[in-house]
Amino acid sequence: MHLVAIGGSDAGISAALRAREVDPGAEVTVVAADAYPNFSICGIPYYVSGEVSRWQNLAHRTTADLAAAGMALRLDTTARRIDVAARKLLASGPSGSDEVIGYDKLIVGTGAVPVRPPITGLAGPDALGPAEGVHLLHSMGDTFALMSTLEQTSPASAIITGAGYIGLEMADALAVRGLQVTQIEQLPEVLPTVDPPLGALVHAELAGHGVQVLTGTTVQAIGTAAPGEPGRLRVEAVTSAGDPVTRHADLVLVVVGVRPDTELAKSAGAQLGAKGAIAVDHMMRTGLPDIYAAGDCVITHHRLLGETYLPLGTTAHKQGRVAGENAVGGHREFAGSLGTQVVKIFDQAAARTGLRDHEAEAAGFHPVTIASEADDHKAYYPGSHRIHMRFTGDRHTGRLLGVQLFGHKHAEIAKRVDIAATAIFHAMTVDAISDLDLSYTPPLGSPWDAIQAGAQTWTRQARPS
Repeated sequence: MHLVAIGGSDAGISAALRAREVDPGAEVTVVAADAYPNFSICGIPYYVSGEVSRWQNLAHRTTADLAAAGMALRLDTTARRIDVAARKLLASGPSGSDEVIGYDKLIVGTGAVPVRPPITGLAGPDALGPAEGVHLLHSMGDTFALMSTLEQTSPASAIITGAGYIGLEMADALAVRGLQVTQIEQLPEVLPTVDPPLGALVHAELAGHGVQVLTGTTVQAIGTAAPGEPGRLRVEAVTSAGDPVTRHADLVLVVVGVRPDTELAKSAGAQLGAKGAIAVDHMMRTGLPDIYAAGDCVITHHRLLGETYLPLGTTAHKQGRVAGENAVGGHREFAGSLGTQVVKIFDQAAARTGLRDHEAEAAGFHPVTIASEADDHKAYYPGSHRIHMRFTGDRHTGRLLGVQLFGHKHAEIAKRVDIAATAIFHAMTVDAISDLDLSYTPPLGSPWDAIQAGAQTWTRQARPS
């Protein structure tokens, strides 16, 4: 049996590895569009900052490791067309010549591509690019181009368009490198995946490290700076009130999100779902015979929302594993996502899982969101930090629906949001979190962990009926 996985990132490699685990006799080929399979795209900001010294260290596994696991790698090979009836994949190899790869089962893991917002200077024949210091950031190729700008032109300043997870991590990374950073966000607050009160804390952390933050501001044009203007580039924007804003910098980074890369599957007849992503069932089947799909190119089955689109590396790994197992005869289902995320911003961290108040209400729940604070460990032991929390639960059933956290990077924010994610996964009530048997020692926690203190505050104030 010959399995072909298209895509050398999280989903494709996870699928190939799992297929070989389940069926060591399976012939597995991975078709990757670049020469960097199984690299941690999430680690790029830390290579840019210098905290990861070598780009090669971003590899989860080397090509030798992947080959030893039993897969054939077709690198620098672009999948062009799927012949569903003939079970063949038309691809272009490194030389540019076309080749045909036969398959018995196929897994599409084409991922996502960066969104190019409608900014003058980003599109068309006169678009600015890496040569002028304007960058998008999504792949190792993008990373090398950005590093070339940083190393060859020694920019003193940067403008980042977008203040989501990657935008924030890159503000941290570029500031660590010594650049003066300006961050521009169209929405009213940075990190719009959490509630504004927590976003404001992130905003303050950025400002405290010298990042100028402009929220409620939309970039309209990027161009070359005129003679006598500071920096190499000129960025024109407008505030939500309609006031013009102009900033100058040596480097501009545009990171405003991604969209699913679905053209290959769509042209083969695959149906699309939420946000134009490939529609798949819980077994990651596309509906086309013997074709599965996984990762950032497919819809996300959310445990509370149903079908949505939520591209995350953790989800891609899980979906790929399910697709790989099923492609070689298994019967496994993707259990669903909760959108659990965490991000470090300088010395702080923000995290969320599940639903925010407005999301829960739109999904038919009766949410109440309660804010609270607690120490990460006993305050009498030196070095304790306050954790800001927002718990969302259903006022009628008491069911936990979502948790948002903000606190010091050493306050175990990731651990605590994972506790909340586990509770939501198993449909626990907010009150039942107090029954969890969590660890305690004064330097690391409290008899009632911070996550339990937050749950108890919600229970007291929300009074579910």
